[in-house]
Amino acid sequence: MVTDPISDYLTRIRNASRAGHRVVDIPASNLKKEVTKILFDQGYILSYKFEEDSAQGNIKIALKYDKFTKEPIIKKLQRVSKPGLRKYAGSEELPRVLNGLGIAIVSTSHGVMTSKQAKAEKVGGEVLCYVY
Repeated sequence: MVTDPISDYLTRIRNASRAGHRVVDIPASNLKKEVTKILFDQGYILSYKFEEDSAQGNIKIALKYDKFTKEPIIKKLQRVSKPGLRKYAGSEELPRVLNGLGIAIVSTSHGVMTSKQAKAEKVGGEVLCYVY
């Protein structure tokens, strides 16, 4: 039984990219689907597909690698808010990751978005993870 599904999601992506896999399968949830869409929109993954074959469904994610060095595009996935210690930030205290080169994914009352989008909309929320 997984107690923290977001950590499991990030760990599956991290392990697959380090092992050089092209595609990774992850059990689906609405929050994971939103995080996947953000990773695609920001250019960290190549493509994704939601499969509704079972009761829960799956997310197939095609990972992105550098053309020349074959290094994964995602260098680090770091979980910030955990079930034992939630991390919240107001719209003015939202973090900048790697001086603006990375993204922080935030769960707000307006949905899941990057910290830049949350600052623009002037909403705060739970800081889920950092990606760079």
